[in-house]
Amino acid sequence: MSTESTNAKLIYMANQIATFFQSQPANEAAQGVATHINKYWEPRMRRKLFEHIDHGGEGLKPLVLEAASKIRRPEAAIDPAACL
Repeated sequence: MSTESTNAKLIYMANQIATFFQSQPANEAAQGVATHINKYWEPRMRRKLFEHIDHGGEGLKPLVLEAASKIRRPEAAIDPAACL
């Protein structure tokens, strides 16, 4: 799967989560998105999400961007070649 299609899938998934939580009270919606992503997304997925956000977050719903500060940011991926 290409990086572009992986990003598109993650954007779609994050936006679907945001759509669900938009029906929640405003003060709970962003926390709901963050809690869901923290609980169910593996670090590699969250890392890709933050890479996309760090490059402008194009295509993400505002609620996802609002939740970003509450989502656990994984450590940078380790390049196995750098360990040699």
